[in-house]
Amino acid sequence: MTKILRNIKGDKVIWAVAALLALFSFLPVYSASSNLAYLYGDGDTFSFLIKHFTHLVLGFLIMYGVHKIPHHYFKGLSIIMIPIVLLLLLITMVQNTTIGGADTITNASRWIRIPFVGIGFQPSTLATVVLMAYVARYLSKIKDQAVSFKETLLPLWTPVFLILMLILPANFSTAAIIFSMVIMLVFLGGYPLKYISAILGSGFIVLVFFILFAKAFPGMFPNRVDTWVSRIENFADNKDTQEDYQIERAKIAIARGGVIGTGPGKSVQRNFLPQSSSDFIYAIIIEEWGFLGGVFLMLLYMFLLFRLVVVAHKSEDVFGKLLVIGVGLPIVFQALINMAVAVELFPVTGQTLPLISSGGTSIWMTCLAIGIVLSVSSKREAIIEKELNKEKEENPLEVLQEAV
Repeated sequence: MTKILRNIKGDKVIWAVAALLALFSFLPVYSASSNLAYLYGDGDTFSFLIKHFTHLVLGFLIMYGVHKIPHHYFKGLSIIMIPIVLLLLLITMVQNTTIGGADTITNASRWIRIPFVGIGFQPSTLATVVLMAYVARYLSKIKDQAVSFKETLLPLWTPVFLILMLILPANFSTAAIIFSMVIMLVFLGGYPLKYISAILGSGFIVLVFFILFAKAFPGMFPNRVDTWVSRIENFADNKDTQEDYQIERAKIAIARGGVIGTGPGKSVQRNFLPQSSSDFIYAIIIEEWGFLGGVFLMLLYMFLLFRLVVVAHKSEDVFGKLLVIGVGLPIVFQALINMAVAVELFPVTGQTLPLISSGGTSIWMTCLAIGIVLSVSSKREAIIEKELNKEKEENPLEVLQEAV
C-alpha cells in the first residue's frame, strides 16, 4: 500500500475529494440498503456493504491504472472505442427482455450482461466518457483552423448522433445530458456559434420526429415516451398522484432531516422510498445528516469542479484542457441533477449520485473519468519535476547551499 501511495501522481486534492466521497458513501448505502435486504434478500445488509466496497475497490484500481497512462494516448483510444461503444449500445438496444433491478424491474435495453461473470453493465455510461474524449480530440485537431460545417459533419457529429440515437429510446435523460455536455464542450472548444445553432436545431427536430414515431408505433418503444411525458407533467403540476410517490417520499425524508438530521442509520423513509440506495440516496443523506450534511456534500462536488478548472487551466496542451472539461464536468453535472431531483427542482431522471450511490457501472465509469483527469494533471507535475531536476543539474552549488 505504501508503494502504491508513493506512485500516486496527479492532483492530490482530486484524489482526496474522490476518496472522501467514497468513504462517506458507506454509511448512507449501508443504511439505505436495509429495505432491499428484507425485500429481495435474507435481511443481511452486510452483503450490500461488501458489494459496494468491492465496486469502489475496483473503481479506484481503474482510477489508479488509468492515471498512469499518458493522456495523449486517449486520442487514439477514443477513436478505437467509438465503434466498440456503438456495438455495445446496439446489442443492448435490440434486447427485448427485462432484468430484475435492485428495487424494481429495469428495462434491459439499458444494460448488457458481461459473459461468464454475469455482471450487469450499462454501456451508456462508458459511451459518455468515450464520446467526450473523442470530441475533445477532434476539437484540439481543428483548433485555430477555418473549417466549414460540412467538413465537421462526418468526423465530429456522425458519431455523436449515432450514439445518442442508440441511447435515446431507453434512456432519454442520459442522452440529454450527453448532448448538453457535447454542446458545452464544442462551445468551449471554439466551435462556431452558427454551427452550434444548426446542431441544436437539428437535435430538436430529430427528437420531435422520434417522439411522433414512438407515439405512432408504441410497440417498438414500450412505455418510454409515455414515461418521459408523465414525469414532465407530474413535475409541472402541483397535484399528488401515484407517479409522484418517489418524490413525495423524498420530500418527507428531507423534511424529517431538518438542520442536523436524525443521525446515521436512523432513516425511516429508506423503508418506503424506491431506489433509496441509488437514484434517491441524497434524500436519505439529508434525512440522516440534515441540511448541513446535504450542503457539505454539494460543496465537495463544487470543490471538485474548482479543481477540474484548475487542472484544465494548467494543462500544457489544448487536448488536455478539453479532455479534463469533457470527462470531468459531466460528473459534477450529474451530481447536481441527482440533488435537484431529490429536492424537486428537476423532473425524475434516474441519474445516480457519483461515487455515493450504489451500482458498479456508475462508480467504475466515474473513476475512469477521474483517472483521465489525473492523467492530465500528472503530465503537468512531470514537466515541473523535470524542470526542477534540470535546475539542480545546472546549479549544483545552489542546491548544496540550500541543503546546508
